[in-house]
Parts: sequence; C-alpha cells; structure tokens
Amino acid sequence: MEVAIDPSWKQRLACEFKQPYFQELAAFVKKEYQNAVVYPPPKHIFKAFDLCPFENVRVVILGQDPYIGPKQANGLSFAVEYGVPLPPSLQNIYKEIEAEYGATMHNHSGDLSRWAKQGVLLLNATLTVRARLSNSHAGKGWERFTDAAIAALSREREHLVFMLWGNYARKKGAHIDRTKHLVLESAHPSPLSASAGFFGNGHFKKANEYLSAHGIPSIDWLG
Repeated sequence: MEVAIDPSWKQRLACEFKQPYFQELAAFVKKEYQNAVVYPPPKHIFKAFDLCPFENVRVVILGQDPYIGPKQANGLSFAVEYGVPLPPSLQNIYKEIEAEYGATMHNHSGDLSRWAKQGVLLLNATLTVRARLSNSHAGKGWERFTDAAIAALSREREHLVFMLWGNYARKKGAHIDRTKHLVLESAHPSPLSASAGFFGNGHFKKANEYLSAHGIPSIDWLG
C-alpha cells in the first residue's frame, strides 16, 4: 500500500505494511471509500505521521477514532480543518490550556498542524471511520498498526511525553516504558467526562516542564 507518510515512519513501520493483517486492512479501507462516506479524506489518513517525523516527536496525544461529521476529520487527533467550528472536546482542550497559562485561545482555529510541526504526534488509534458511525472501522487492524508506532517510540526514543485521556487511551498506553518516558493520564476532554478529571490536570505545563528538565525544547501550546 503506497501511502503519503514521512520516510522516517515508513522505514520503522515497513514490517507492518507487509503483514497480512495490513493487507486485509488496506483492502477493507479501499472498499469502504468506494462504497460509503469515509473520513478523513484519503490524502489525510497518515497526516499525523507525515507532519511529525519519528525523530521530531516530543509529545504524543492519543485519540480513539476520527470525527464522524462532515469536514471535521483531518488526520490529526482532536483537530479539525481551518474554519470548521471547534468540536466540544477541542473546546475543552483549549479551556484547559487557557486555565494553565492564563491566556486566551478564542481566536485559534481547530487546525492543530501547528502543534504537529513542533513535535506533537496527534495519533488516533483508528485512522479511518464511516460517516456518522463511531468506531465503525475499529477491530479491522488499525489498532495493531498504531500500537506498533507507539511501541517504536517507546523503544527507540527517550524522554517523550504521552498524554492518555480516558480509559481507552490508558489501555492503549499500557506498554509504554515509564522508566524512559513521562505518561500523563486523566479523564477524557469530552463534555461527558471533562469535569471528572480533565479540567485541572495540568498536562500541558507538566509536559513542558518535563521536556525542559531534559534539555528538550518545550511546545508552544498557545502558538
């Protein structure tokens, strides 16, 4: 399967692309795009990997699957295209950043490529989804593929920050080597759970403090 993906990731995930499960996944996804409305647009399926090369990763923010509404999903977890109204979870993410930094993000769009280019891997566990059907592409192989990406980061890199929001993300991060990396866990930013531990988690400042303590440039979350 030929994909638009940064060479650093293509090299590390080459074995996954050759696996029978990925061939089956690729065939399934291709058929879905032919027969249904699927998000994100095909060119954006691997956008998280393409904008954030392996060596540049500093922070990993794990999501579950892409947004299921029109013009929302763009290949980056929690993000939407420029000009698209902010989904509730992203609104809450911005609220937490505002609370931590005492600044306003009211004029910011939901396009988080500015974070990705700084080294924030905005990775969903499942990279495609049918319109209006959450988790419709779950269990087809994407989880194994994204697990391999997380494992490679945990194994080959040091002093990364993993933000795991909600039970699903926590389970997916179970095999991260916590002796080498900082793992931050809290409730999910969804309106259903944000008040149960996401608000006030301090993750964005904690991430930058950890990076700075290890001589790694911090992330400009407000930029």
